[in-house]
Amino acid sequence: MKNTIKKKVRSTRQKFNKIKEQDKALYELLQAEQKRQSDSLELIPSENIVSKAVLEAMGSILTNKYSEGYPGARYYGGNEQIDKIEELARGRLKKLFGVPYANVQPYSGSPANMAVYIATCEAGDTVLGQHLFDGGHLTHGWKSSATAKFFNTVQYHVKKDGYIDLDEVGRLAKEHKPKLIWVGATAYPREFPFKELGKIANSVGAYLVADVAHIAGLIVAGVHTSPAKYVDIITSTTHKTLRGPRGGVIMVTSRGLKKDKELGNKIDKAIMPGSQGGPHNHTTAAMAVAFGEASKPAFKRYGKQIVANAKALADELMRRGVKLVSDGTDNHLIVMDCGKGRGAIVEAALDVAGLTANKNTIPSEPATPFFPSGVRMGTPSVTTRGMKTREMKQIAKWISRVLDIVEEYDLPDTNMADKTTYMKKFKREIAKNKEMLALRKEVQKLCRAYPAPDTLV
Repeated sequence: MKNTIKKKVRSTRQKFNKIKEQDKALYELLQAEQKRQSDSLELIPSENIVSKAVLEAMGSILTNKYSEGYPGARYYGGNEQIDKIEELARGRLKKLFGVPYANVQPYSGSPANMAVYIATCEAGDTVLGQHLFDGGHLTHGWKSSATAKFFNTVQYHVKKDGYIDLDEVGRLAKEHKPKLIWVGATAYPREFPFKELGKIANSVGAYLVADVAHIAGLIVAGVHTSPAKYVDIITSTTHKTLRGPRGGVIMVTSRGLKKDKELGNKIDKAIMPGSQGGPHNHTTAAMAVAFGEASKPAFKRYGKQIVANAKALADELMRRGVKLVSDGTDNHLIVMDCGKGRGAIVEAALDVAGLTANKNTIPSEPATPFFPSGVRMGTPSVTTRGMKTREMKQIAKWISRVLDIVEEYDLPDTNMADKTTYMKKFKREIAKNKEMLALRKEVQKLCRAYPAPDTLV
């Protein structure tokens, strides 16, 4: 353990002085969450640590202003500076991805994706997207999403090796003639075949949309292929690997504008007034900060380290006998196959140890999304804290120990109520496990040696 610890540096902590004076109940909750984040390893691949500058923008006076509309065409007065801030964010985003058009007003990724439907489809049109159990996102046509209620959605899958089944995508596209095809996922550990899917979309005259919410930062860092040459539209969140605030963006590529020169205007109208009201100006400013940070050379080094760390974590877990979907990773995340319905058990146990991950479905899921068989984890946050491949090997060792500790536990193969009751009992029991508590102290020691950095650029 000593070899993994570097010299302790000052931790970045928010003081919340005004909240402490005014609202002690909230202050105590914020302090507790700050302690949890400081003393735990955030391994959820959709989470990261933002810079002080991003936090400042999010907490700025810009939250006071209403700005429905777009720069130069607002429904409210007093937006001269807001216009400049939004243009700054849009300009930086377009430069990062090499695209001619960008909208930075979506409140998050799901509203961004819904706006794409509004801009390109009519109710009842056919849409093709990746199956949720195979790593896809709810908004790509999953049955419980509004997207499946308003559109005719068809789902494609991954092969037994965990890679997207391009033959199936081509067959389904030819058979169903979708208006829109999605590429992008929430739990897919391999590089996306943008070029191949672009050819399929062209063959049936469909719009191809890349949802790069998870890999946006990797694209900017040059460690994942950019979709800009192969797709018509790009959507993304701005947190995750991009390390910005919790927001969404939509971009139209040169290919998209060639297909429909009004596509950018259609996207604008789909956001406002089609699906949203006024933009969150403090978030727009924080996006501008994050996009500026992502343009620096240090961000490229950061993106490369994310992938190197994920590969090291995956390799060490597999060396220890842990089964991973697709036997590894090309990006920032991995999905462990924990056995039928055991994802919730492993997630809860990891949490006790201070290793925060999330339960997740696996391809051909044998259980349910509520009690799935997998656990998803990734390396953006721990990489932001300065950890490298050596620390990933230590983390893999801890994960392996947790899996050994909970090996004897298994959900009852009965109804949902029985499973819920079992999980409550399990959580009480595992929280008192002496080996787990000792492991948590080891994790905390590493966390305190790698606090959130004071600066990210």
